[in-house]
Parts: sequence; structure tokens; C-alpha cells
Amino acid sequence: MHIYSVNDPEFKPYGCVWDDVPSSLTAPLVEALSATPIPEGSKYVASAPELEQVEGADTLGLLMYGGRPFQLGWCNGHNTKLNCLEYHRASEFNLGARDFILLLAKREQIVDGKLDTAQVKAFRAPAGTLVEVYATTLHYTPCMVDDGGFQVMVALPAGTNGPRPEAAANMLAAGDSYCYWKADKWVLCHADSPKAAEGGYVGLTGKNLDITVD
Repeated sequence: MHIYSVNDPEFKPYGCVWDDVPSSLTAPLVEALSATPIPEGSKYVASAPELEQVEGADTLGLLMYGGRPFQLGWCNGHNTKLNCLEYHRASEFNLGARDFILLLAKREQIVDGKLDTAQVKAFRAPAGTLVEVYATTLHYTPCMVDDGGFQVMVALPAGTNGPRPEAAANMLAAGDSYCYWKADKWVLCHADSPKAAEGGYVGLTGKNLDITVD
């Protein structure tokens, strides 16, 4: 699998690199993120006070979401596999304390509820650079660049990835409800993924990509 840079032209359909954000805003977040744990597997915390209370976080949040309530969380760990792809109704912003790799595809590549993983592309993001991943981009758990693992800030509108609301039990079987998982979270799973075993919608066909072998 070829690994592009987020600075390559190939990334433009998937997101945007915010390379003009002052380091006075990003550096304190990177420092706080560096102190968060790196588990053997992966762990996601949707709203992390240790990031949200950093000086300048509100300024950055306004820049990203224009006054909409937001949350700053993190996803850390060790991972090399695709497993799933998800999307939200708004952009997600990522900022790494270490370099990390994103496996990405586009929503329009979903055909009849399925996506062939051969269409997935890999992009490496440098530490300390704020990266926007568009709402139309399918993404999931970052992958590590080396054995040290990954530490990635995940910024989203407040409530995203939160508990599945009770009303979802009566959600109409229409649109993309077939792959709805949690609050503002729609997921396509590979059959070999842990989330598929939890009852997630199996919508990825082909290989369950692994950046170390594919």
C-alpha cells in the first residue's frame, strides 16, 4: 500500500491541512496530548478535559467550528489495520503528538451499502499539524508509523460519538440508517473486525487492510 502525505495533491478530495494555524495554539495541545496514555490496543476518549482546558483551546475551537459547541478528545494506541470506516455530519480535525497514518475513502464510493477496500488510500500526517477530515470522508482509527504508537487529538462537534439515543430504536429504515451506530456516527465494518462481532453493519468488502503487509 502506497502511503501518501497529507501534503500531497491526492489528499485534497479528503481534507485540508491547516498549516497556517499559529503554533501558539497547537503546541500547548500537542504538549498536553503527549502526556496521555498509549495503550497496547487503541482507546478513544470523546471529550478530554486535559485538552479542552488548555489555554487557547476555545480560540482554536471557534476557528474550527465557528461558534458551534465542540469537543476535544483523543485516540491513542497501536494499530495497523483498517477494520472499519466511519463518517459524521461534520468535519473532524486531527492533531498528532506523533506522526500518524489515516486510511481514507469517500462516501460516494459506497455503492448499495458496500465499499471495496481496494479504494482506500493511506495518508501520513506529521506531528503538530492540524488536519481537517471532511464530513464526506470515511475514516476510522489512526495507524501508527512506528512501534511507539500514535497519539491523535480528535476534535468534533459536541456530542459526536456519544451514546446511541433511545429514539434510535425507532429510527426509520431509510437513507443511511442501515449503518447508524452512535450519536452522529455511521460505520461500515469489515467482517473480520471486532466491531462487526459487536453487531456493526458489515459494509466493507475485500481485504481488511493492514499497512504492514498490504
